[in-house]
Amino acid sequence: MVQPAEAQWPFELWYSGKIVLEGGEILEGLLKYDLQQDLVQYAVGEKIEGVYSARKVMSFEFWVEQEGMYRRFYTLPFTTVGNYKAPVFFELIAEGKMTVMAREAVETKTYSSPYYYGSFTRQELVYHFYFLEENGNLVEFSGKSNELFEMMGKYEKEVERHTRKYKLKLENRLDFKNIVEYYNDFFR
Repeated sequence: MVQPAEAQWPFELWYSGKIVLEGGEILEGLLKYDLQQDLVQYAVGEKIEGVYSARKVMSFEFWVEQEGMYRRFYTLPFTTVGNYKAPVFFELIAEGKMTVMAREAVETKTYSSPYYYGSFTRQELVYHFYFLEENGNLVEFSGKSNELFEMMGKYEKEVERHTRKYKLKLENRLDFKNIVEYYNDFFR
């Protein structure tokens, strides 16, 4: 598939990867995901072969050359409006003693300008992180570093030092992965 010239978000691009459907069938080819709608498109060559909702997909993955790694997404039941659980795509960020999943979204943010009077808005890609508990529940991370480090018990100070040393940011998907994997390494 030809990438659109105006593509600016990861979910606007086609990737070479695979989809595992609910029945176990594996589709390999090009895929494009939409976490807002919980859909993944599948194409072979220039032809779109199908569009699958989270209800029909167990997982999908694709290689990201710039990051040198696979991005893996899984369908998990998630409580939506009215306490109803629906299948939703989540990206696996880190797995181990602490397992973290994420959802990405485009949000409009407003900023004050230091150069002129007033403010401006722009759209940004943000990540919402969730801790996967042993019972399968997902708990959204508040974004507060002290909450994250306190969850790490006796390794709290060590992980804090690591985070400061490498100037890791909690809002960055790869930095968050680095922090949690550093913590998980204590248990391997």
